[in-house]
Amino acid sequence: MHVPVYRSRPGEVAVRSWCERELVTCPDARPLLELTPAGRPTRVHVIDGGPATPVLVLPGSVLSSANLVGTARLLASDRTVILADLPGQPGLSCSRRPFGRRAGAYGAWLDALLPQVTDRPVVVLGHSLGAVAALTSLPSPLVERLVLVNPAGLAAPGPDLGRLRATCAWRLSPGEHTSLRLLDTLCAPPGPGRVPDTRPLEEWVTLVGRHCRTGPVPGILRGEDFRDWHGVPVTVATGSHDRVFSPALLHGAARRFLNARVHVIEGVGHLAPHESPEGVREALDLDG
Repeated sequence: MHVPVYRSRPGEVAVRSWCERELVTCPDARPLLELTPAGRPTRVHVIDGGPATPVLVLPGSVLSSANLVGTARLLASDRTVILADLPGQPGLSCSRRPFGRRAGAYGAWLDALLPQVTDRPVVVLGHSLGAVAALTSLPSPLVERLVLVNPAGLAAPGPDLGRLRATCAWRLSPGEHTSLRLLDTLCAPPGPGRVPDTRPLEEWVTLVGRHCRTGPVPGILRGEDFRDWHGVPVTVATGSHDRVFSPALLHGAARRFLNARVHVIEGVGHLAPHESPEGVREALDLDG
């Protein structure tokens, strides 16, 4: 059984058109022919870059490839960047969200996608839900390292009444005010020399709220979904102000399941790829 992510056909057109317009602003991003790993149409864009190991970026449930053009161009100064929207999420890929063993379905999708986008090892960078896809995929010679940013799957989301209220208000009445209120709970608060600018995401979040069925943040992965990544370098990174998956929540799980330390990106919340492209670039350069 599959659940459509879009509430209506016009809503799907509106979201996809927005993404296409954003990606057109990056002439360096060349689209691949539409791929169908595991029977799920998937849009992939590639930005050719420096000599370091290429990176496959899997956006989370709030961000799409279209939101990460600026981040991808920064990363491309070091390495080729491959951007792939997850199926069943707002963006340019398949509109059908897997139902039931959702985590395993994302892993199977990534297993099928990898050999279609690369013939040499890559770093897989998964943000939030993208980290679930990485963790539930099969270890492969095509995966040199995992970099998991604000990752779902390792721990249950932290309890946060303010975030819950903001999410409910946004779902009931998506608009500028409720979108900004939600983004305030996901991004880091202002600090010395740091004023978060959530406006670039406000239009996107409003569009998603109006036209999409949003799913809950995944909790802890089940044993049968979690793959054994022993022997593969893994970097886990999260924001110092991440109210969904805080450093405290991730430390024990990262050590227990992945034998990895948690790299803390200072002054950042749950949307690190948007908030701190430089912090994500630094995480990519760590040894794991």
